[in-house]
Amino acid sequence: MGRPLFYEIVEKPATSCMIGICSAIWFYIQKKNIGYSHVGLSYENAIEGQHWRIITSAFSHISVIHLVFNMSALWSLGVVEQLGHIGLGVAYYLHYTLVLVVLSGVLVLGMYHILIQRFKIEYFRRVTAVGYSCVVFGWMTILSVKQPSSKLDLFGFLSLPISFAPFESLIFTSIIVPQASFIGHLSGIVVGYAIAWGLIHGMNNFWAISMLGWIVLAFVVSLKRSGACDFDFLEIESVTDPSLPSVRFLGSGRTLQMSSLPVEGVEIV
Repeated sequence: MGRPLFYEIVEKPATSCMIGICSAIWFYIQKKNIGYSHVGLSYENAIEGQHWRIITSAFSHISVIHLVFNMSALWSLGVVEQLGHIGLGVAYYLHYTLVLVVLSGVLVLGMYHILIQRFKIEYFRRVTAVGYSCVVFGWMTILSVKQPSSKLDLFGFLSLPISFAPFESLIFTSIIVPQASFIGHLSGIVVGYAIAWGLIHGMNNFWAISMLGWIVLAFVVSLKRSGACDFDFLEIESVTDPSLPSVRFLGSGRTLQMSSLPVEGVEIV
């Protein structure tokens, strides 16, 4: 007989929180009848300034099967939180989940840009990607490097050797689920290897909190500038250089100037 779920949740607090967040967002999306096009990430939306979609797309799912598959894999990968003795653990999991969410989304847009601009494949201009699979594939890859003897358990009965799981899952999902985003999954694998091999390193509480703060600020500013959400307390105006937006909090008189980065069917991520 297996261990009570409560003990599993206590041993995987960060994973449990991520599953709870994704599940709550899925429930909200279903209740409000929000379509994937309203929260998903596409090249066309990104060049219009809707960079907030890098975050919303990662935590959104279009069906209960999509959600269950990703969360089942994520639950199994939560073993990362229990591997503090090899340099992983809860803090490592939280720090690099943040990195995976952001960098995998940016890499997806970068790949779309190359395919559209260099190879003239216009199909990728309007493809909309949603789902947490970029992060799932990233952790799958990190664990395959850091703990190759581990197993990836799906749905409680399917077990895969973690050392081959990233590419096995990449091929399997591409064949079984035609809508699966090959580019999204591949982006997660690439960022995962960059983290596992130490190409991306040095994350600690200070850098994680700083990065989270800038992400929240960029998220809010992007929502405001794109008109997706109206924040009455926030006003954005150009100062000095028209290409640099100024963020002003009404009532406080404080102004913050920040750089604006230029960015030259649905896919399940």
